[in-house]
Amino acid sequence: MLKPIKNNQQYEDALAHAYLLMQKDIKPDSKESDELEVLSLLIKEYENEHFPVPKPNPIEAIRFRLDQMNMSEVDLSKILGYRSRKSEILSGKRKLSLTMIRKLHEVLHIPAEVLIQAY
Repeated sequence: MLKPIKNNQQYEDALAHAYLLMQKDIKPDSKESDELEVLSLLIKEYENEHFPVPKPNPIEAIRFRLDQMNMSEVDLSKILGYRSRKSEILSGKRKLSLTMIRKLHEVLHIPAEVLIQAY
């Protein structure tokens, strides 16, 4: 029976068990697939609580996403509307406005909560 993960040893055991389940040829909607799904949720919850991943800096997130999408800084200028704004934003001289955040979220699909952070 699955139980909440309360310490590091239980976490390590849960990871090992999940790994073993993933090595099997599990059929969808089987007892083992349900077990793996619930175990994954327990592991994720423990990791979120004990090993949180900080949100990236908004400027780093923009640069990373441009790279992922094979876009250039020229493309960013088109998104923001002005070439000078792009330079000021990337250099940290200008902060993102609400309008810029909305456009970046819409076009680059960067979560708004990342873009609205102080930096």
